[in-house]
Amino acid sequence: MNGEYSLGLHEVGDNSYAYLQPEGGWGYSNAGLIVGDGVSLLVDTLFDLKLTASMLDSMSVATRSAPISTVVNTHANGDHCYGNQLVADAEIIASSATAHEMLEVPPKMLAALNSAPGEVGELFRHFFGDFSFDGIELVPPTRTFDGRLDIEIGGRLVELIEVGPAHTQGDTIAYCADSQTLYTGDILFIGGTPIVWAGPLENWIAACDLMSELDIDVVVPGHGPLTDKAGVARVRDYLSFVLSEATLRHDAGMDAFDAAREIARDILGNANRSFAGWREFGRISVNVDTVYRSINAAHTSPNVIEQFRRMAEIELHPER
Repeated sequence: MNGEYSLGLHEVGDNSYAYLQPEGGWGYSNAGLIVGDGVSLLVDTLFDLKLTASMLDSMSVATRSAPISTVVNTHANGDHCYGNQLVADAEIIASSATAHEMLEVPPKMLAALNSAPGEVGELFRHFFGDFSFDGIELVPPTRTFDGRLDIEIGGRLVELIEVGPAHTQGDTIAYCADSQTLYTGDILFIGGTPIVWAGPLENWIAACDLMSELDIDVVVPGHGPLTDKAGVARVRDYLSFVLSEATLRHDAGMDAFDAAREIARDILGNANRSFAGWREFGRISVNVDTVYRSINAAHTSPNVIEQFRRMAEIELHPER
C-alpha cells in the first residue's frame, strides 16, 4: 500500500486515524485514534512528553468534540506508554502481562542510561539520544485483561486481542472492524527489522497468521509507514526465516552471537530477500538469542547493555 508517510495525523478510515513518526527507527513509534460519538480511543502514547504533547495537539481537531476517554497501551516499551501521564484522566487499558512488564523499565532507568558516563552512555545515546526522559511519571493501566476484550467507543466496537508474548511479554493488537483498520503496536515494524525481546518467534508468526485472517484494509504498524496484508506477510517471512536459520545453527552447536552475525551477512548479501534492505538489521542478534532461549531454557541471554552493544557491533561491522 502506498499511503502518505509524513509526520502527523492521517485519516486512514472513517473516523480512524494514524499518527506517524518517520522514519520509524528506535523510539519513533506510531499511534492511533478511533473517534466515536462524543468520545475517542487513543492507541498508545509516545516516548517522551514533548512528542506526546505534540501528537495530542495535532489530534485536537478530532478530539475537541470527542475527548479521549480510553487509552490502549499495546505493550510495555516506553515509546508506546511513557506519555500516559498526559492522558491520565482517561481509562488506560492493557493486557495483564503488559501492566506487569511496564514497571520493569521505568523512565528513570532510561534517563540514567542516557546520561551515563563513558561507553554505556555513548551506546544508549546512539539509540535514544533524541529523547528526554526527565519529568516522566509512569502511569500504569487502570484496567487489564487477558486474551480478548471488546470495548465500545461512542457506538463503535474495538476488539483488543492479546497475541503475546512475542515482541514483549504482553502484546495487544486493536481491530476496528467498521473501518477495516488494524493497529498492531510493535507486532509490525515496516521498513525496519522486528525485534523479538520475549518470544517465542512461533507466537509472533501465529499473530501474523491471525492478522492475515482479519477483514482489514489499512494496517497501522508500531513503526514505519502504513501497510496492508502484504506488509504482514513480509514480517512473517522474516520471522520464519530467522526461526529456521537460528534453529539450524543452534542444533549445530554454534554460539548465538556467531550465528546472528552469520545470518546477518546472509541477509545483507542476498538482495532478493524482501527484508534485505530493512533498517536496524543488527536486531538479528536479539532475535537469534531469543530462538536459542526458546529452544533451551538453560541458555543464558546477555544483559540489556550487552544486547545493545551487540546490535551496534553488527550494524557498524557487518563483515565480521
